[in-house]
Amino acid sequence: MSGEEEEENAAELKIGDEFLKAKCLMNCEVSLILEHKYEQLQQVSEDPMNQVSQVFEKSLQYVKRFSRYKNPDAVRQVREILSRHQLTEFELCVLGNLCPETAEEAVAMVPSLKTKGRAHSDEAIEKMLNDLSLVKRFE
Repeated sequence: MSGEEEEENAAELKIGDEFLKAKCLMNCEVSLILEHKYEQLQQVSEDPMNQVSQVFEKSLQYVKRFSRYKNPDAVRQVREILSRHQLTEFELCVLGNLCPETAEEAVAMVPSLKTKGRAHSDEAIEKMLNDLSLVKRFE
């Protein structure tokens, strides 16, 4: 590694320009996309399992297992809630996937929430988490 390259560190949002600019998806969003694709494959094939690779099947199982939100409206609401807080895509997806319950947990999972110059107050983080828990409760 050359001296000019900066070491990547997700805690400080040093994840490389290509990742900072990329659109990230939460597990629940990926699950909806893969479910839709699976349904399309079922419609065009007599035996849908012939159309589905093992990687596709395992990926679908994984995101279904680890998706915190199942309802498409809830998934949309989660992204809207998190988007209101000027989070990066990476931060948004980590919080949406892991669903911390307290501001302390959220900051432990995503230390960049407290980055100088864009730090979120504990109260703002708690409000965001409370909004997320309401979505989960009424899903």
